[in-house]
Amino acid sequence: MKQFQDMLHVSCRGRGFYNITHELGQFVRQSGIACGMLHLFVQHTSCSLMIQENADPDVLHDMEAFMARLVTDGDPIFRHRDEGPDDMPAHIRMALTAVSLAIPVRESAPALGLWQAVYLYEHRQQHLRRRVMIHISGE
Repeated sequence: MKQFQDMLHVSCRGRGFYNITHELGQFVRQSGIACGMLHLFVQHTSCSLMIQENADPDVLHDMEAFMARLVTDGDPIFRHRDEGPDDMPAHIRMALTAVSLAIPVRESAPALGLWQAVYLYEHRQQHLRRRVMIHISGE
């Protein structure tokens, strides 16, 4: 069994979804692993990872609209506001989603469904550079 690890840096322009599927495919191909498991882990507490539809952009819009209704920036119930009104809501959004994903690798590619893509979901409003640890193991 072989293993490889790398760090993916994602420049975020504010809250939203950043498609990292292409970069993950490149990493898998460069690893030479044809069959195995790809693990992702985001090293932050105010963004997350998500597998979501890649065909209709309304899906991502609706996901953000739902999260905005569920967790409102500046809600007076939050005490933690060290970095602004979106700080605590970003932590809650992260807790409701995922900081790690496991994706099977088949035929030297992430085995995603036809309409699936992998996104870094940024929960903060400002420009940030995020780190995603990528690890692959297999043969």
